[in-house]
Amino acid sequence: MSPRICLFDIDGTLLNSGGAGQTAMERALAEVFQVQGPHDDIPAAGRTDRAITQDLFAHHQLDYVAENLEPFLEAYFRNLPVALSGLDGRVLPGIPQLIADLQQRDDVVLGLLTGNYRTGAQLKLRHFELDQPFRFGGYGDHHLDRDDVARMAFTEAAAMLGSEIDPSNVWVIGDTPADVRCGRAIGANVIAVATGIYTHTQLAASRPDHLFADFSDHGQFLTLLN
Repeated sequence: MSPRICLFDIDGTLLNSGGAGQTAMERALAEVFQVQGPHDDIPAAGRTDRAITQDLFAHHQLDYVAENLEPFLEAYFRNLPVALSGLDGRVLPGIPQLIADLQQRDDVVLGLLTGNYRTGAQLKLRHFELDQPFRFGGYGDHHLDRDDVARMAFTEAAAMLGSEIDPSNVWVIGDTPADVRCGRAIGANVIAVATGIYTHTQLAASRPDHLFADFSDHGQFLTLLN
């Protein structure tokens, strides 16, 4: 039997960082370029960190070039663990048991499909002790469009398994309409969960295959895979 590949978003799906990403980015901007917000007009949910960074740079009339990006990223990754420790983040309902149960199954492979920079994703997951189960992923380092991140995750999964993948065996799990769209882009099954900033009604309008209020009853999720 072909394995079921579960691709999880991070922010709003696995965990709530308490705004650590935004805080760390704003601290990095202040340290490196001596500029400050507000940045309330720059959306983050469902977007890639590369797209967010480009918008932040444009907001402050900074050139998006390596000599600006490299020190910014260094400062961001340095500030992120501090922000995570200082803010009231949490793992979302049902996630620890859901991930533990999935990890024990021989027919399930766990990966990430996130807009986070790879290093940022690792730092967030490590802080909340969720880093071990995820063997591969698609990240927001090189793509503006989340659909391309989904394609990256799909390609990474095939490379890791050493075989072609039937999209019907892929499950994308996320908390935004962008997660639903990117799952559709690779022909995957899509599970939406209303633990982020989008309501159950808003997510229903994006027409996921399945929609949960949260994963407190994670057995319902497991049933879908059987």
